[in-house]
Amino acid sequence: MSESKPSVSAALLVIGDEILSGRTQDKNIHFLANHLTSIGIDLREVRVVPDDEAMIVAAVNTLRTSYDYLFTTGGIGPTHDDITALSLARAFGVPLVEHEDALALMAKRYGETGLTPARRLMARVPEGGVLVGDPETNSPGFMIDNVFMLAGVPAICRAMIKTLTPHLRTGPHVLSLSMTAKCKESEIAALLSRQQEASAAISIGSYPYFRGGEYGVNIVLRGTDEVKLQAAFKALASELETYGADIIIPDGASGE
Repeated sequence: MSESKPSVSAALLVIGDEILSGRTQDKNIHFLANHLTSIGIDLREVRVVPDDEAMIVAAVNTLRTSYDYLFTTGGIGPTHDDITALSLARAFGVPLVEHEDALALMAKRYGETGLTPARRLMARVPEGGVLVGDPETNSPGFMIDNVFMLAGVPAICRAMIKTLTPHLRTGPHVLSLSMTAKCKESEIAALLSRQQEASAAISIGSYPYFRGGEYGVNIVLRGTDEVKLQAAFKALASELETYGADIIIPDGASGE
């Protein structure tokens, strides 16, 4: 059935020289894309920027005004290159201040004697920011306006996003149906274009492959209206069969 809730969009800003250099493989993009889709938030853009204040500020100010939510990952730490909090404060034009609750979380994690000056840096939050920490690891991430600063460490990032999920505004869930056509993508390109034009509310993606000496195309249809999705799926399957393509439809995705 169709949903009447308005769509909610988001962007992800991944921060870190180590990602761009290839030293670290980012695992948060895949998780956040799946999680946000599952709760009804449409992840529309992902950017990766280095540990450069000017570039972070520019990206934050562009993305936070273009989408309903902006999530950042990386740059929470005690070293000189962990500048995300400072960059967000600059982006919003507010001072960076030591947050009492964040400091308490840090003290709980490290103990009073372990709360070094370097670690206290992780308790700094742009003025007006609200903590969205991970209660299991006592890691103080925060939100300011529509921007959420999350840790780059995958386990902590996942715990943070799950903690804040109940507080997010969500839209209609994106549904999907898929099929496989045993042919070359170029052979059905015009057919796919016609079906996409006829089903404006549905997104049709085609993903070619070559395995075991055979060409094929995985086709995925996505939309928020179940009735329109089923109709588009059935119409596409019918036209592919008329064309003569051998198609494989997984159980439960019949289009009926």
